[in-house]
Amino acid sequence: MTTSAPVATRILANLGPAKLVEYAIRRGEGHLTDRGAFTAVTVPHTGRSPKDKFVVDDGMTAAGVWWDKNARMSPAHFETLQADVEAHLAGHDLFQQDLFAGADPKYRLPVRFQSPNAWHMLFVRNMFIRPTSAELASFLPVFRVLHAPEFQADPVRHGTATGTFIALNFAKRTVLIGGTRYAGELKKSIFTVLNWLLPERNVFPMHCSANIGAAGDAAIFFGLSGTGKTTLSADPTRRLIGDDEHGWSDRGVFNFEGGCYAKVIRLSAAGEPEIHAATQMFGTVLENVVLDNDDRSPMFDEDTITENTRASYPIEYIPNHESGGTGGHPKTVVFLTADAFGVLPPIARLTPRQAMYHFLSGYTAKVAGTERGVTEPTATFSACFGAPFLPRHPGVYAKMLGEKLATHGANVWLVNTGWTGGAYGTGSRMKLAHTRSMVRAALAGALDGAAFRKDPVFGFDVPTEVPDVPAGILDPRSTWPDPAAYDAQAAKLARMFRDNFATFAAGVDTDVAAAGPLTA
Repeated sequence: MTTSAPVATRILANLGPAKLVEYAIRRGEGHLTDRGAFTAVTVPHTGRSPKDKFVVDDGMTAAGVWWDKNARMSPAHFETLQADVEAHLAGHDLFQQDLFAGADPKYRLPVRFQSPNAWHMLFVRNMFIRPTSAELASFLPVFRVLHAPEFQADPVRHGTATGTFIALNFAKRTVLIGGTRYAGELKKSIFTVLNWLLPERNVFPMHCSANIGAAGDAAIFFGLSGTGKTTLSADPTRRLIGDDEHGWSDRGVFNFEGGCYAKVIRLSAAGEPEIHAATQMFGTVLENVVLDNDDRSPMFDEDTITENTRASYPIEYIPNHESGGTGGHPKTVVFLTADAFGVLPPIARLTPRQAMYHFLSGYTAKVAGTERGVTEPTATFSACFGAPFLPRHPGVYAKMLGEKLATHGANVWLVNTGWTGGAYGTGSRMKLAHTRSMVRAALAGALDGAAFRKDPVFGFDVPTEVPDVPAGILDPRSTWPDPAAYDAQAAKLARMFRDNFATFAAGVDTDVAAAGPLTA
């Protein structure tokens, strides 16, 4: 069920990377780097606009959408907006890409993307799964994304908050995006669609990365931006299934996408060689990365445009990727957090109920910014590690997690990639080498028979030894110069957890709500 396309001068359908780059350069959409990657600048929007995202409130969505966190748009406003977007695009060349979301053919979603910008279609071509020639010949889109980056909505006429909009109409199977050039909106809109559709098919949609070991042992990594999700899943000893969005069905885990969207601020060849190499390849899209004026080389340390610099590239640019985009049922589940308060241990084992609690919490902490007077970290809670993309109540997804854990017996670990020896500004960041050692030990089963201690504040089990990791850092309290200061900070963080979780209490089982901090 799709609507007709706007009347365009030409529909330039399913062009390959070379032609898309040629069009983008000729049209002044961006520049090439010294190695041939394409760069675009998306100011003023250099990140997602969650307050400009809307779901149409109709008979299909009225009772099922989590309206506490999803803004409503009336069907009438959507119809007016769509008509005006199509009128705006009429007479323009439109670039079109027909792509699949979902590596498992049983659950994949055929999506048609249309945009006046060539580089945005190169982006989605990188990010989603490209059909074969035979599949293209019979391609029937189920969802359509109409992209009008230069069109500004009228809040009075269209029911929006600003000129920017990401409007999802599940009944019409149409997404409208406008008023922003930020490419991440294209991929995350379809993730939201899958978060609506797949639970009805008993598929658990997840905002996570995934990889697989030589023995076929799959693992998934949940975590918000800056926690190390992409870095830790791109392990040279394991094959990458995907870096951001997956489904867990009765057949196992599968990637929703065919590419990676890596954050590249301060990227280095020494620290992340595979991701760095991908940024040097033709067909990669670099978003808001500053270029050297003389030789057009990327300056990954520069944040003059934004901290949220990104690279979009096909997953095959990572040498050890899993070509089919699928794996078996995960043996290990990792929740990543960057605790800037310096409270959480670097690794802890969670019970299934604790896993559901921390999944619903989706905790990390952002460090203090450059604003004068801001001296403390800021706690960030994002339900299911992806609240902006959840059309349904978080309890729906947490229940699915609990059912998958019960059925398949996966071990769940909470891994803190944040601060030790004190909070941000006093302590130091966990060493990546130590975090890698802990994650690898967990994946290999090396901690299954380890000795554990019970964390007195959060109640989870913390190993007393991990191979290749100094034992002293496993107990965060012992790393602080002043243990009493740690106790006060831990109590403060526990209260934040409890205060945040109160918003979900009515929608989850009482034993899950009781699986949080022991004290507050």
